[in-house]
Amino acid sequence: MPETTPTDLTEIVREKYGEAARRVLAVADAPATDAAGCCGPVNACCGGAAFNGTVDPITSNLYVNGETDELPSAAVLASLGCGNPTALAQLHPGDVVLDLGSGGGIDVILSARRVGPTGKAYGLDMTDDMLALARKNAVEAGITNVEFIKGHIEAIPLPDASVDVIISNCVINLSADKSRVLAEAFRVLKPGGRFAVSDVVVRGEVPAAVRRSMELWIGCVAGALEESEFRRLLSGVGFTDVEIEPTRMYRSEDARIFLGESGVDVDANLAEIDGKFMAAFVRGTKPAA
Repeated sequence: MPETTPTDLTEIVREKYGEAARRVLAVADAPATDAAGCCGPVNACCGGAAFNGTVDPITSNLYVNGETDELPSAAVLASLGCGNPTALAQLHPGDVVLDLGSGGGIDVILSARRVGPTGKAYGLDMTDDMLALARKNAVEAGITNVEFIKGHIEAIPLPDASVDVIISNCVINLSADKSRVLAEAFRVLKPGGRFAVSDVVVRGEVPAAVRRSMELWIGCVAGALEESEFRRLLSGVGFTDVEIEPTRMYRSEDARIFLGESGVDVDANLAEIDGKFMAAFVRGTKPAA
């Protein structure tokens, strides 16, 4: 099998998430009686119920009760993350927030409400369909202090030292150049700015077959950084006060779900995977000038 290049990976991610956005838009525009048919084989299409009717162990139950009640249904359906970075980030009125890989805009909208009219929330995404969905959701939510911009998280189209807080929800693991993502995050943060993301993190070694599976890259698993490597990369670009806090450990029964359609021999790898993957809050601070 030919080696997958970073460009190949970017296009695969773009197409998968574009397809997810189109399906969510189709569901949002469909009669209520048709809404139950939204979930199917697209990984994590509907916020955690895309595995043949089972609950996706990565994307399910991320937001507290009531937190999403006033959001457009399409924003909730398009939530493909692995955590709730808006709860982690400790946002304050007047903050400028940037969401890396903002998808359908759920975390941008929640952030915009927390920073209030004196603050602003940016959403950065490379997928036209997701950007269209996010803008639609922001209008329906009545949120005006937001801006969704097209670009890559490896080359953030914002000036140096222009952002107070960077959040992200299970997106950095999808990048083929994570060190570049973290360097760009450091660049656009103001001195004293905060990096506060949710991501899938690995503890220890995992089977090579899992790493090679492109379906698992798209599913926020195979591209995950090992915990010590994540710490090293964050410190290497200049972040201090680096913390990685596990929020959900994925056990063997979870692994069986997300490996089911990947082509990986589940039984041969299950023991080596059990407890190796976790959702985590990842924090860091850009030193004050």
